[in-house]
Formats: sequence, structure tokens, C-alpha cells
Amino acid sequence: MADAKTVIEFAKKHDARILDLRFTDLPGLWHHISYPIDQLTESSFEEGFGIDGSSIRGWAAIHESDMLLKPDPNFHLLDPFTEVPTLVLACDVVDPVTKQQYDRDPRYIARKAELHLASTGIADTAYFGAEAEFFIFDNVRFDQREQYGFYYIDAEEGRWNSGREESNLGYRPRYREGYFPVPPTDHYQDLRSEMVLTMQSCGMEVECHHHEVATGGQTEIDLKFDSLLRSADKMLLFKYIVKNVANCHGKTVTFMPKPIFGDNGSGMHTHQSLWENGEPVFAGDGYAGLSQAALWYVGGLLKHAPALSAIIAPTTNSYKRLVPGFEAPVNLAYSRRNRSAACRIPMYSLSPQAKRVEFRPPDPSCNPYLGFAAMLMAGLDGIENKMDPGLPLDKDIYDLTPEELATIPSMPGSLEDALDALQRDYAFLLKGDVFTEELLRSYIDYKRSKEVDAIRSRPHPYEFALYYDI
Repeated sequence: MADAKTVIEFAKKHDARILDLRFTDLPGLWHHISYPIDQLTESSFEEGFGIDGSSIRGWAAIHESDMLLKPDPNFHLLDPFTEVPTLVLACDVVDPVTKQQYDRDPRYIARKAELHLASTGIADTAYFGAEAEFFIFDNVRFDQREQYGFYYIDAEEGRWNSGREESNLGYRPRYREGYFPVPPTDHYQDLRSEMVLTMQSCGMEVECHHHEVATGGQTEIDLKFDSLLRSADKMLLFKYIVKNVANCHGKTVTFMPKPIFGDNGSGMHTHQSLWENGEPVFAGDGYAGLSQAALWYVGGLLKHAPALSAIIAPTTNSYKRLVPGFEAPVNLAYSRRNRSAACRIPMYSLSPQAKRVEFRPPDPSCNPYLGFAAMLMAGLDGIENKMDPGLPLDKDIYDLTPEELATIPSMPGSLEDALDALQRDYAFLLKGDVFTEELLRSYIDYKRSKEVDAIRSRPHPYEFALYYDI
């Protein structure tokens, strides 16, 4: 645990000239504001820095826009990309009038989720480990006007580019066959390694990196698990590093769940476990070595999955990924090996310390503070109400009969359906004041007006192919 003095000494040691304060909007993008380093004193960590929050998505109205950023000394690093030595601090957002933390600050919601966990007596720590996938493209163009709309992707690894005249472009993954090829089919070994080394230089623990199933440079880099808040912090830093390393090499990265038609999308499978006094709560002698508490936790995730989907798969594009046939975890069931089930129980190790639940529907477009907090709340609700997850789904989902498939509930088919589910089922999120009704109402209204309605009101290019000559 660091304190103000530790951070100031760190800044002096690295000759930092600029202070960069980071905070997060409701959809989950990092924002920043910079100051000369001499503006940072020990009292800054209590007094904060004033900003105008009225233009931040999902935040305050114009008449209540003044906010304070309070630096968290436990999240500090030297920015690896700036020419001028720059100290980065993650911040909590505080209302300057009440001096209370701001209810719409996603980081505060993650903090409250950890406090609520401790108050339940079930466990004292929730560990989260997210596997965020992404695509690496050479170029992307897109636009939408009254009379036209398009997107165009150019990718060195794109299977669709096999007709280009440049030499030595024959090595490309086939659609849905990009898992683990060696170079030259894997074009981005060195680029991923640079991303990993940059993460390590910022104090992050990386477990592995590899090419993913899709073409177009789909990639996965796995971070070591950490507590809920710290894992969410690291996911914001993860995205920052990945995008900037790619940019330095003239590439562009997207965390869109489904940018390429006909190939696998990008998920953010999220491993979760509860611990009490240093002991794993999820280890036991039940199915796949799980405890009864772990099975109830799974029951909570499955029961609340339709409502969770509005937070963990929060874009209209998310539901282009969550369709059957692309290894998408659309089936609300659990299994120790079946990757089409929403909950998977990893079996790589028999150690009690390795027992965890992998929830597979989330994708990397979600706000990790909100997503991790919501998943924890669903799992805790499952434990508190002893929710039976039913029988495991250990068959190949594609071998099931239509009658068997009909008995398995599935994820919502659109963001609109997911928001409807959240409006029906949100009481579990309100426990411990982790989420508030006002926040959820604002979130749902934002998603409906800015995303669902915006997409619904615009003609889709493929509609011209379907209907122009009708």
C-alpha cells in the first residue's frame, strides 16, 4: 500500500515533469488532465483537483458540473509513451459540495462492491482475472452520413486481402483457424511481445500472449488475477498500452466485439473466485472440485445473466458476437470443459487454490469497474439465496436435439433485449448501495438514446442488397 509521500518520492526519483490524472466515464473510457508536477503535494491526495464534469459521458448535468479528482496513491506509474517524463495517477471522483464520492464514478462502484463483499461474511476478497481479446488492423475507415454509410478494414493478416499485389503475403490464418500458429502465419509475435514488456515495465504481471482464433490479427494477452478494483484498474491500463504500442508501429487496435463478418468475435472471459482469510471459498468436493458456495455463485451468474448482459456486453455490436456457431457462450449453463456454456470450470489444475469460475459472455467493450462489480453482485446473490445452477452441460452443444436445446436458456439477442432484462431484474445490484437506481436509470437511458435508437434509425448497408429492388 502506497501513500502520498511514496508517490512524491517516486516522481522525484524518475524526474517526472508532468502530472497526469486519469479517470473513467460511464461507458468505460479513460480520460485525463495534466498539470506541472509541482502542483502535486501531499495535501493534493486529500484536497483533490477541480475539473468540469459536464461533458463526460454519463456524468453530471451542466448545473452541477464541478467535480474533484482525488489521486489514489496505490495506482501510480511513469507513462511509458510520453516524451516528457509523466507521472500517471488513477483518481476517484468526489462531489466538491458534499465531499462524498460521486455515485456515477465507475471506480467508486467497484470499491463499494468490495466493501459489500466484506460485509456479507461470505468472503473478504474477490479475485478477478479477465482475458481481453482484440484485433490489430493496419487501417480502418468508417463514416455515416444522411446518404451513405460504410466501414473498410485493411489488415496485414486479413484473409480477404489475399489478392493484394505486395509480395510474401501468402501466410494468413484461415477464417476461424487462427489459434496458435507460429510465424510467419502469426504476423504479430514481436508486436505482442513489446506490448507484454511494456505492461511489465508498468508493474503488471502477464501470464501469456498468443494469436486468437480469428484472422485480422486477433490477439489475446492474459494478465494475472488480482482483487476486483485492481483488476479493473489494470484493464484500463492494459487497453492504453495495447493501443499505444500498436499506434507506435502504425497499427490500430480495436476492442469491438465483432468487427469482422464471418469470423470469431472478441470476448473477455472473466475468471472469478472468492477467498476468506487466505483460503479459497470455491474449493470443495462437488462438481469439478467446486464447493457448494461456488455452485450457488454460478447459479447467481446464470439467473441474472440476461440483466448482466446490459453491463458486460454493453454495445449493439456485442450481439453480433453472441450468436450460435462462433464459439460464442450464448447458452446459460455451466460445464467443466464445454466452451459454449456461459460458465466454464477450468480444469488445468486440481489445486484448491486454482478453483474458480470462468464467466464467458463478457466482452472487452464493457466498463470493467461496472462489469466486475455486477458479476460479483450476481454471484453473491446466488450464494445468499442458494440458487441451484441445475445440471451441468457436458455434451457438445451442437450435438443436442432441438428439444434438448429448447430447455437451455440463452443470452439476450440484442442490446435492447438486454436493457429490458436489466429493467426487470436489478434489485440484486442495489444491495449495499453498490449500484443506485439513479445510476442504473441513467445508464439505461444513455444506452437506449445514444446507441440502440441511433443504430435503429439508420439504414444498414446490407439492407440495400436485400431490399433495393423490392
